[in-house]
Amino acid sequence: MTQPLPDLDIYTAATDPPAQQRYNDLLIAQFRTNAGKITGQFADLPMLLLKTAGAKTGGIRTTPLVYFKDGDRYLIIASKAGASTNPAWYHNLVANPTASVELPTEFFDVQARVATGDERDRLFHKVAEHFPIYAGYQQKTGRRIPVVVLERIG
Repeated sequence: MTQPLPDLDIYTAATDPPAQQRYNDLLIAQFRTNAGKITGQFADLPMLLLKTAGAKTGGIRTTPLVYFKDGDRYLIIASKAGASTNPAWYHNLVANPTASVELPTEFFDVQARVATGDERDRLFHKVAEHFPIYAGYQQKTGRRIPVVVLERIG
């Protein structure tokens, strides 16, 4: 039986890295234990685990993220719930764009790139149509929230 995740206000988590890490650890454990099924605020959203090399340390970091499938590509949004800064995983991908994705039934390597210009706008709007919360995050922050495109390699 799936144990429910504790409540975590995503706005608080965005500014409290230790709380965010504890929550992410629980989310990752639940994802792996229950074949990708999770509870709480992300229960009905597609989730992947992104493994990146740390920008400063090179250490492997695993981050649970909501994604949007665009053909063979996976789109992830560096929203950090509308915080004024980008999330750590984004900086890791910019520094080390080769990463890996874990889904409930498969693992694969990806090459990440940040969408720019018209492509970014088109992809952001496409994702926001399905997940309107991202439009709210964009309105909340003064930064332009990045869209990261993950493409399979190998």
